[in-house]
Amino acid sequence: MSCCACKRRNAISAVILDLDGTLVDTENGSKGVLKEFLAKHGRVLNEGNKRLGKTLKESAISIVEDYDLPLTPDQFIQEITPMYREKWLQAKPLPGSNRLIKHLHKHGVPFALASNSLRDYIDAKIANQDGWKESFSAIIGSDDVESGKPSPDMVGVKGAKAANMKVMAVPSHEEADSSSMADAVINTLLEFQPEIWGLPPFDDWVQNALPIERIYLSCRNISGFLHEMKEDGKFGLTNQTSGIFFGWAQVSLPKTFKAVVAIGFHSPNNTRKLVSDHL
Repeated sequence: MSCCACKRRNAISAVILDLDGTLVDTENGSKGVLKEFLAKHGRVLNEGNKRLGKTLKESAISIVEDYDLPLTPDQFIQEITPMYREKWLQAKPLPGSNRLIKHLHKHGVPFALASNSLRDYIDAKIANQDGWKESFSAIIGSDDVESGKPSPDMVGVKGAKAANMKVMAVPSHEEADSSSMADAVINTLLEFQPEIWGLPPFDDWVQNALPIERIYLSCRNISGFLHEMKEDGKFGLTNQTSGIFFGWAQVSLPKTFKAVVAIGFHSPNNTRKLVSDHL
């Protein structure tokens, strides 16, 4: 989730952005890493056991204890980190991330990146995002402060409120219940309206339509509907990709079709997307 920091709603002086799940989709990019690691040790991943907002060391301690691994937390980190690094390089920007960063930079609004990840890990996660690192006024990792989230030293809804900041949350489905303290909640950064917070408005709308970056997905046709194939991490949809999209589509062929595509959750546990297309 992301936090817009200000003393008064209409007088923002700077913006602080979270990284994982706000700017980049590290969840899909790192999919299967922990599951694969645990399988090597004869353990089965509990999909419902989330460790949101924890530092690397806190997560390692929790995982080693929960799965009774024959490792110390430090050994766990040492063994699994190379597996994560490989996936981080494939992490895609979430909808609206590039747009927001370019907009703030264009208008001279100071904005920083704060994450519970180690600084070295942050650099790896944004390495392939063109122009990001140079655009941030500051980049802060968990090893740069004494206390991680929700301490006011860091970000997150609780941390930002503890520091007397205004907060805009962009939660995933798993985090929705933890966003009640936020001043505003949106589903995606594409819904962000800077002018509400005293920032310059976006100027990229074209006749009430917003041009967006291409969406790549891999689906299976079942009874006339396209069901997301989560097995293909390269083309997996982010949780924040939902809604009705108008434009052009290519379906395994060079030919381009005019299309209206509705994307939303379909499965009972909200893990797969249903894509209804009209070409």
